Amino acid sequence: MSNDLPAPGADELDHSARLAAALREEILARGPMPFPRFMERCLYAPGLGYYSAGRTKFGAAGDFVTAPELGDLFARTLAGAFAPILRELGPEASFLELGGGSGAFARDALRGFTAAGVVPARYAILEPSADLRERQRTLLRDALEAELFARVEWLDGPPEQAWRGVLFANEVIDALPVTRFTLRDGEVFEEHVVLDGEGRFVRQDRPADALVGAAVRHTERDLGIGFADGYRSEILPQLPFWMQAVAGTLEAGLAVFVDYGEPRGEFYWPERRDGTLMCHYRHRAHADPLILVGLQDITASVDFTALAEAGNHAGFAVAGYTTQAQFLLATGLPALFEAGVAEADEVTRYRLAQEVKRLTLPSEMGERFKLLLLARGIAPSALPAGLADIDQGHRL
Repeated sequence: MSNDLPAPGADELDHSARLAAALREEILARGPMPFPRFMERCLYAPGLGYYSAGRTKFGAAGDFVTAPELGDLFARTLAGAFAPILRELGPEASFLELGGGSGAFARDALRGFTAAGVVPARYAILEPSADLRERQRTLLRDALEAELFARVEWLDGPPEQAWRGVLFANEVIDALPVTRFTLRDGEVFEEHVVLDGEGRFVRQDRPADALVGAAVRHTERDLGIGFADGYRSEILPQLPFWMQAVAGTLEAGLAVFVDYGEPRGEFYWPERRDGTLMCHYRHRAHADPLILVGLQDITASVDFTALAEAGNHAGFAVAGYTTQAQFLLATGLPALFEAGVAEADEVTRYRLAQEVKRLTLPSEMGERFKLLLLARGIAPSALPAGLADIDQGHRL
């Protein structure tokens, strides 16, 4: 393990060893493990994966900080921006959050919808982690009024019946298990995980299957250039199927994705020869997913062009693409900040100012994080005010 990373405690080491043993057993039984399978098991294996176990993930006590953990301005601003859509769709409109994190976004968004005078008929959270579900349930039950909490429900899978409303995903796409590919003599290879002579996890490139090869060749055609031999990066060949599964029944409304990433032409810069894969452990970032299994987050930046294509294939139109800073500043963040500091004490004013900086400064989340809005069956007048002025959809 890198000397730059904090040493895990005994309980953590035992937890990681149990997951490592399960991974080794599968590799020995089935052969080389495709990297997306390895990433999926590291993150979501029941009781052992990073998101399935009990250690704190979010905030100062965890491994990384998301926008909802900074304070309530992020969620309240977005609630105000999406309220007109819920209002247009009527009293049966719903809000679906993919991956609820700590529950902070749901708490603050529901309060924001209440302030805007339009509360969704139900606030559904699609959360695969049983541990996070219980954390979310406890936080929301304690924080919300009984009538508001009664609107919250947890789903085991995407809605199977047609529904209307807003689907929201903050830092979800970056955690989808990615395929790592490389080129060798012009042919596409896919990264796998195997065991060395001492039972350690190591990488091995093997010829890519047809789905991965087709996805890489499509990307090359869209870019207008071929990847050079030795170039290594990530791709999500399953993204169109995933999009159809999670958003296909949204017959009218908006699907909103917030994440860090770039349009395809910037994602696959020739100089970025080892991709975007990143791991997070106790607020330290590094690029080795084969260590600390089950203890660290594993992510990759988002190709927003691929995300937009998946939305188009699922029947949505791109309604807007912009940076987090531009969206928040155009849809009510300044007014919320001013209202918050108007009668606040000095400590609160400082905290709110720091929150705004973290959300909007280019050196923080402001430029790294983007918003992609996909629409179907709603009038343009219901879209967030000012979206047309900040849209950068031409970059996709």
